[in-house]
Amino acid sequence: MSESFDGDWLDIREPADARARSFALAERLSAALPARPRLLDLGAGTGSLFRWMAPLLNRAQAWTLVDADASLIERAFDTIAVRALDVGFDISAPSKRVLLVHTPSGAWRVEGLVADLADAPDGLPLGKHDAVVCTAFCDLVSRTWVEGMAARLRLPFYAALNVEGHARFLPPHPADGIVARRFRRDQGRDKGFGGPALGPDAVRAMAAAFRARGFDVTTASSPWRVGRAEARMLSALVDGHAEAAMRRTPRGGTAIRAWTARRHAQIGQGRLRAVVGHRDLLALPGRR
Repeated sequence: MSESFDGDWLDIREPADARARSFALAERLSAALPARPRLLDLGAGTGSLFRWMAPLLNRAQAWTLVDADASLIERAFDTIAVRALDVGFDISAPSKRVLLVHTPSGAWRVEGLVADLADAPDGLPLGKHDAVVCTAFCDLVSRTWVEGMAARLRLPFYAALNVEGHARFLPPHPADGIVARRFRRDQGRDKGFGGPALGPDAVRAMAAAFRARGFDVTTASSPWRVGRAEARMLSALVDGHAEAAMRRTPRGGTAIRAWTARRHAQIGQGRLRAVVGHRDLLALPGRR
């Protein structure tokens, strides 16, 4: 079973995700899609990529949200419905698995699919879609997973917010290096996708795999920039880095605990900010 994520964390990070993704890459994907595109969203979680990209596409469209956790898909439907109503769009539900958002630019159809993506692309309805998309997902998978996807796919592939392996918490702290090294080591832990996770190597591995099969690959920087006022996000980042660092060290726990306590104190004082490196990737099929 592949690793899943807490819905509250996905909600906390959504504003930072939305600010960070490359509009230029998303617009290039939009231009490559047909008039009514059908998108397959892998590891969709609570649907944050849909909420960001659907308005950018700005036309009738259909999405299939794929996740191993049925509760996240249910949460995605609820959140999409609430956000749609908040901006004045009507919604309807033809079935328990389908939600329609009625907008001036056309209907946005959302369907949920519960599936473990460890064996992807096996079992995915690739033939019914015009693109495969994902966000904050491909740094979790293995090199074998990426090779298999690139070998089978004949559709545009868009992967946003892949970690680059560096994060800066400001102001500096003497234990930053210890936390960073152990956090990076933990990013390579097997996340249930057939081998060690790619972590910071994800974009390089994807670019090589898709280019080898004739795809036109473009990447763009998409860092999180988390300000001093974003206390919940900063707290989650500090705790996440500390927890991962503690998993990867039999020693050094005292320094990591001291780092964590100091960073939380700085959040309370409104002094901490963070920059976390990510990169987006778009692979478009070449002409055959």
